[in-house]
Amino acid sequence: MKHSIFSLCLALTLSSCGIYSSYEQKNEVPEALFGQSSAKSDSSIAKVPWREVFTDPKLQSIIAEVLENNLDLQTAQLNIEQAQAQFKAARLGYAPSLAFAPNGALSKYDVDGAEVSKTYTIPVTLQWQIDAFGSVRNQKRSSKAALQASEDALQATQASLVANTASLYFSLLMLDRQLEIADSTAKAWSQTVETMRAMMDAGMTNEASVAQMEGTYYSICAQVADFEDKIATIQNSLCLLMAKPSQRVDRGSLDEQTINVNLSAGLPLQIIANRPDIRAQERQLEACFYSANASRSAYYPSITLSGQAGWTNLIGGMVMNPGKFFWQAAASLVQPIFQNGQIRARVKVAEAQQKQAELAWTKAVLSAGNEVNEAIVAYQTAVQKRELFQKQVDALTRAYEATDLMMKHGSTTYLEVLTAKQSLLSAQLSQTANTYAELSAVISLYQAVGGGTI
Repeated sequence: MKHSIFSLCLALTLSSCGIYSSYEQKNEVPEALFGQSSAKSDSSIAKVPWREVFTDPKLQSIIAEVLENNLDLQTAQLNIEQAQAQFKAARLGYAPSLAFAPNGALSKYDVDGAEVSKTYTIPVTLQWQIDAFGSVRNQKRSSKAALQASEDALQATQASLVANTASLYFSLLMLDRQLEIADSTAKAWSQTVETMRAMMDAGMTNEASVAQMEGTYYSICAQVADFEDKIATIQNSLCLLMAKPSQRVDRGSLDEQTINVNLSAGLPLQIIANRPDIRAQERQLEACFYSANASRSAYYPSITLSGQAGWTNLIGGMVMNPGKFFWQAAASLVQPIFQNGQIRARVKVAEAQQKQAELAWTKAVLSAGNEVNEAIVAYQTAVQKRELFQKQVDALTRAYEATDLMMKHGSTTYLEVLTAKQSLLSAQLSQTANTYAELSAVISLYQAVGGGTI
């Protein structure tokens, strides 16, 4: 009999080795993750604090206020507190449980002369589940991984907030600059309209030319109104990030912005390790791994030690007063035999969730590589276009000045002036948009490599 029990225990132990396995960190990152056009080095923007990436003092002040007051960040912090409580509860699964459960009763039998019988028991009960097959251990490790995932999620939220704040701020500066250009153009065009009216009164042009000029002027005024509306919308978005009522946001100018950091991406494995969202994704995978182990533990016996001790006046079926001290101890083993397929179903669900988490991690890694590559290409393209836009604006400025002068001396038509001015305005607005695109690419790269250091 002893040999049979020993053989059974040994077989169970050997067959349950899988539930004791530990999660192995994933490092399957392709070397060409960022594409052939991306620069890779050991030193990159991933290691730079956000204050060194975004050097505008007013932007730094806004980002600091966002990180202090943002409601999404506070929610992420509360998620960490919940995960900490769950991890603490899982760790206490190793400890026995104690309970104080006093009870008493009154009883009387329908017998002549019988008195009311008073019974009581004042016990302290103890129950302790022995973690022979890793159920508690795997649950604890799963809770720990979930806690780490929530901490990484907080860092990802911080990095996202820094990037979103900078993006909105630079959008605001771009719109300020475009509004300034459009407003200046509208004022200049208003003077042109007055000049055209004077020329019409002098018989040098006709009503159709003046009306065409006025129509263009009103179109530019409409652009000014559009820019003002967009500025108000961006300011509202920034105030929402700072968790404050809508108001004017104190800011600098687009021309003051400079980038003084190394814009290389870094090595793929380093970047993946630095991105908190991918770390959080892997922590979720780790949590699913241990949850699957815990579900497999249900196939094996659960061993529980229990006992109680205290005072009672109910000894041996008779009531004794005063009460006497008593104690009891017991051990139980429960081996599932037939559970209507429930255990197997739970294991399959846990394994499917683990595979889903692994696919999500792979997708996140590939997406990270695409984001890095796109940010670098976008920045390189914006830098290449910077000089071209400047040359275009210079050329169109000369063209407008020349045609305007020629029209005033009667050697050209209003249509040529109109075309030259509209082309100049379009080029100036595009140049401003390209400056923003350059800054936006830096933000995208900053976020794609993990958000630097907070």
